[in-house]
Amino acid sequence: MAGASLLTLLDDIATILDDVAAMSKVAAKKTAGVLGDDLALNAQQVSGVSSERELPVVYAVAKGSFKNKLILVPAAMLISAFIPWAITPLLMFGGLFLCFEGFEKIYHSYLMRRSGNHHTTESEQTQAQQKLSTDVADLAFYEKQKIAGAIRTDFVLSAEIIAISLGVVATTGLLNQFLTLSVIAIVMTIGVYGLVAAIVKIDDLGLYLHQRNGQGLSTRVGRRVGLKLVTSAPYLMKMLTIVGTIAMFMVGGGILTHGIHPVYLAIEHTAGLMHEIEYIGTFISLITPSILNSIFGVLAGALAVGLMSVLEKFKPTK
Repeated sequence: MAGASLLTLLDDIATILDDVAAMSKVAAKKTAGVLGDDLALNAQQVSGVSSERELPVVYAVAKGSFKNKLILVPAAMLISAFIPWAITPLLMFGGLFLCFEGFEKIYHSYLMRRSGNHHTTESEQTQAQQKLSTDVADLAFYEKQKIAGAIRTDFVLSAEIIAISLGVVATTGLLNQFLTLSVIAIVMTIGVYGLVAAIVKIDDLGLYLHQRNGQGLSTRVGRRVGLKLVTSAPYLMKMLTIVGTIAMFMVGGGILTHGIHPVYLAIEHTAGLMHEIEYIGTFISLITPSILNSIFGVLAGALAVGLMSVLEKFKPTK
């Protein structure tokens, strides 16, 4: 009798694991697009630190990402069980935050270029040198800022991944929901930050291959590959910076438009009209939602930055 009960228990466990594996696969497919954005954003966020600190920074952000998931998974289940109506407003707030951060990066970059075009006085040069000395002396603070910014961005993207995954398992039992979300959280975090670590260390790998000794064919090929990796690494990081910023608008704008039903319907209608174009209609209709979501994200980010600038003026000075 005890043996039969044990076999029944094992059979139930096997069934649950099969269900979790199947649902995890479906959830992974649905979140694949967000993961691409997550990868680009985080590779961009950890760029700019010294070479020997790149992996520690990635590790610190990955730990922060795991902590985010430890908060988000239980929170998602509680919200789904008690206040399901709050999921959309929370996601929209996160989407607006991504648009805000993306436009703020562009705006600050514009201000830096604009100020760089003017002739600097001797006093301004002295101030710049003092600021540079302060920055160099406070690299630890800069690194902490980079890590904190990356973790904040990860929180928003992780929330979307968890929300999408929750939609896949919403009709299943509580245990299946928890196990599936946990699997998605762990696998996605390891996968994303493993790839981020590989991307930021491409130049070091290239340097290692280029400096290898020997005259064999494999060594010569390795040197050429290493040289290509070293020379292409800065362009790759620059491209990831651009892609990461675009991803902020695309993901954030997509979250916002999905929450505003008339806008979502208008975008879908426009994509349907694009499908009627001869030869390239299918391709145009596929990219139209992403383009329109990105434009909406830029406008929302500009509005958010403008609003914050106005509020800053009314902030009491210390």
